[in-house]
Amino acid sequence: MHRLTGTFLDEITHDIPSQNWGIKEWRREFQLYSRIGLDTLIIIRAGYQNKCIFPSKSLPGLLPLSDDLASMFFDLAEEFELNLWFGTYDSGSHWMRSSWWKEVELNKVFLDEVGARYGDRRAFAGWYLCHETSRNDSHIIELFNEIGGHCKSVKNLPVLISPFPQGSKQFSHGDSFTLEESLDHWERIFSATKGAFDICAFQDGQIQYTELPDFHAGIKALGDRHGVTIWSNVESFDRDMPIKFPPADWRYLKLKMEMASNVAEKLITFEFPHFVSPFSCYPSAHNLFRRYCECVGIDADFVLDGL
Repeated sequence: MHRLTGTFLDEITHDIPSQNWGIKEWRREFQLYSRIGLDTLIIIRAGYQNKCIFPSKSLPGLLPLSDDLASMFFDLAEEFELNLWFGTYDSGSHWMRSSWWKEVELNKVFLDEVGARYGDRRAFAGWYLCHETSRNDSHIIELFNEIGGHCKSVKNLPVLISPFPQGSKQFSHGDSFTLEESLDHWERIFSATKGAFDICAFQDGQIQYTELPDFHAGIKALGDRHGVTIWSNVESFDRDMPIKFPPADWRYLKLKMEMASNVAEKLITFEFPHFVSPFSCYPSAHNLFRRYCECVGIDADFVLDGL
């Protein structure tokens, strides 16, 4: 079974709470990653609606926040020799209202600004297209082509997407897709976006556990056919509970890791700091960390010594 070797970093706090970490807490977390084999950190979105992880001059109407979390993340990634992938901007509005060109225009000037601010950072390893989708809708092909292409023009690095299945855990009966419907939609997306992104890491929490092996196999076949590298976003939070979102039950996280390891080149997760870290605001994450370490042969006490 593959280990987790990457995690998203969610500091826009769209639907999970802020942990209010400062430089001391983040340094401890990044040092932990270097000790347990996580080498890839992905800023899930650098901006969302009126929020940004640095004081952007290109995005209109932002809250007047002065903290530069992006610079801090780059500093720490370089200190601990980790790779940092930069997420794009999600207006939360334009693309959902079919004004996809406005979403593109905002992202292009924003990405130019990101390149000017951070383009020479040694840890800058790739881009993440933060417009997540389950199907060929909301002009996702135009968004991927335009924004992904502009990412590469700013800094020619690999581009990652992390879409999700339109499964029955998230969508009501009648709105969820069969495997065949999902693969048909993603066949069209992959074929129409060649070169816009290089890696696809599907989220795994929206479909039933029993459906995952066939889904993974189908997506892997699509990736092989269209030259897209397949990773897996093994969600470490629980969608089975009636509340949003506790850390996952270890038994089911392990099951998902085992299933994904059969096809994915790399396992990443949403999201280690909140749901797996021994320093998380959720006490059950501390136990999940120990169960994870036991499974992959890491001495948790040795790792944590001195942190």
